[in-house]
Order: sequence, then C-alpha cells, then structure tokens
Amino acid sequence: MKKRLVVFGSGDIAQLAHYYFTTDSEYEIVAFTVDSAYMAAQEFCGLPVVPFEEIADRYSPESNELFVALSYSKLNRIRREKFEAAKSMGYRLARYISSHATVLNDGRIGENCFILEDNTIQPFAVIGNNVTLWSGNHIGHHSTIHDHCFLASHIVISGGVEIGESCFLGVNATLRDHIKVGEKCVIGAGTLLLADAEPEGVYIGQQSERASIASGRLRRI
Repeated sequence: MKKRLVVFGSGDIAQLAHYYFTTDSEYEIVAFTVDSAYMAAQEFCGLPVVPFEEIADRYSPESNELFVALSYSKLNRIRREKFEAAKSMGYRLARYISSHATVLNDGRIGENCFILEDNTIQPFAVIGNNVTLWSGNHIGHHSTIHDHCFLASHIVISGGVEIGESCFLGVNATLRDHIKVGEKCVIGAGTLLLADAEPEGVYIGQQSERASIASGRLRRI
C-alpha cells in the first residue's frame, strides 16, 4: 500500500513532483496545497487543491506526508519557510530520490529532498534537508551540502567540499576539492570555483571572481 502524500505548490515543479512521485516512488499523491491568496484553481493534475491554512484539518499529519515543491525563489527562502511551516504542523516531509540516480552515501539524505535522475552521490557525502539536485550532478566523496540549497544540472562538486545553507548553484558550475562555500551564495552557470566563497557572495565566470550588485547590475570586484 502506497503512502499518502500532499504536495505544496501548483506550478511547474509541483507538476514534475507529481510525475516523479507517481511513476517512481512508494507514494500516492492525494492533493495539492498552496496559500489561499495564490489559489488559481480548485484542481491541479486532476487532484484537489486545498488552502494551506486548512490542510491539516482535511489531510492530517497523522495520515499524510507532505512535500514542498518550490524552486529557488528569493534564494530558497520561500521553500525554506514552507518546509518549516509544514514541520511545525507536525508533517513528516517526504523526499524523492530517483531510481535512476547513483546513491552510495548510505542514505545520508535529509527530508524534502528532490534528487532527480543521473545524479551521482559518492560515499561519505551528506545531503541536508530541503535540498534540490536537478538532473546529472556529481556530488563528490566526503562533501556536505547543508539545508535549503538548490543545485541545477550538470554540476561537479569535487571531494571534501562544504556548501552552506540556502545556496544556489547554476548549470555546469564546477567546484574544486576541499573548498567551503558560505551560506546564501550564488554560484553562476558555468562558474569554475577554485577557492572558498564568502557568505552571501555572487560568483560568476571562469575566474571565480566575487561579484556585487550595484545599480541593478552585476559587477566584478
């Protein structure tokens, strides 16, 4: 018998979560939920959409798990807020790990993780809570990805790397071994990062310069 699951969200990522959980997991999605202010329809993917403010009364934490299917909006802050709200309501947060991923870290993967196909997670790596690994990434041995991070596709995390909370890593970024990335960093698409990254830094390009936001534009410093 499959476990019952409610998905927070009604956008593209929620639709993808519906596909992946339905075709490749032990879960049956029974409903979607969003904040009442953002309810655009009563159904999504053929299932009911329930205001988040009412979800615990209609789909209790005792009988249902919950998955927050949101993106990296506002540097993962919204996904983190909903993750924490669901936890405070007593829900167990489900995780999705593709059967087409190679996972060799003895299950060191937290709640509400969304790990898609063709990821390779090597031995002794640790993945925190509420982490998204889009398709095709390499997570090297003895590396740690802390809570609430979002990694796009085809990223190489070499061995012994530590990535702080709430970071975003863009497509094709490459991080050399044994460096630390501070919390709330943005590592741009195609960036080669060869040294530690300071918290809240923005790093773009092949030379791994730190960038700042000035007058609405990125500039290197």
